[in-house]
Amino acid sequence: MAEVLTQSQIDALLSEMENPDTNQPEKKTENEKPEYKKYDFYSPKKFTKERLKMINNIYDNYTRIASSRINSILRANCEMEVISVEEQRYHEFSNALSENDIIVLQPLHLSDKAKAPPMVAHISSGLMLGMMDRLLGGSESDEYVSADYSYTEIELVLYKKMMGYLLGVTEDAWSSYLKVTCKDLKFESNPGMFQEVSGEAPVAIILINVRMNKVEGRITVCIPGNLLERIFTYIDKQRNTGTYEDGLPGGREQILEQIKDSSLTVKAELGKAQLTLGDIRNLCIGDVIDLRKNKDEEITLYVEEQPWFECALGAYKKYAAAKVTNKITKKEVKANG
Repeated sequence: MAEVLTQSQIDALLSEMENPDTNQPEKKTENEKPEYKKYDFYSPKKFTKERLKMINNIYDNYTRIASSRINSILRANCEMEVISVEEQRYHEFSNALSENDIIVLQPLHLSDKAKAPPMVAHISSGLMLGMMDRLLGGSESDEYVSADYSYTEIELVLYKKMMGYLLGVTEDAWSSYLKVTCKDLKFESNPGMFQEVSGEAPVAIILINVRMNKVEGRITVCIPGNLLERIFTYIDKQRNTGTYEDGLPGGREQILEQIKDSSLTVKAELGKAQLTLGDIRNLCIGDVIDLRKNKDEEITLYVEEQPWFECALGAYKKYAAAKVTNKITKKEVKANG
């Protein structure tokens, strides 16, 4: 038995016959090409994703320690979370600051004590004012605070105190990867006056979101590229040497056992003389060259072109020989160098 159409189905068929183009399914357009982030070849990235992930892990650790410290000091529920860690140029960080913003300079010293630009930190004004209110015994307010807010003299004192609490845990945060020493914080009330990092210098920018009851804001940490390169070099060095020195018992002895049969060039330097090209051309058999050294004076013994020992010249079984009398230290090499 044929299927009987309802009146609504009949009306739909008639409408489709009158306007055949209206109800036809739209033709699918060509698949849109996926959008890719443009790569700037004029300023290539210097740090890999693995490096930035390491910094992310360090500051994940930082947020846990800092939030716990703020909770105990302010008696408030403070939550911190790392939003992003990106490599940018310093001008992208500095351009986002206003003239009234305060930046905190935190020198980060490694064991070599070489000079490097400090880390730069900034906290949003609304978050800082909320922490100040809580520090003074009040309740934080969620009122809007403009980006160009200017701190009073009393607020500046509290600002320095709070940033000391927040950044005072930096050494602990880095300790699982590297031993660092943080010196006293410096405060710059005019970001434009900070010139230790050029505008085009690569930096790592860490954005940390902070939520404390009604107040929410961000802490931004900027690590200069020169400092990051030294940090990564130290971490790589620790990984390479730690296998023997920390991971294996008697690692030093094992290394020396493996390389003890290596061949090294050892030479004794009797003295030095400076001659003109004419003198060298006229040299004949029997000529004597003055080395400007006493016959009983000690000579230098070199190992792979490096001065290692002072020796006395003599003979052993009818052969010329050098008897080691003293080891040359690095300080002596620099003094004579």
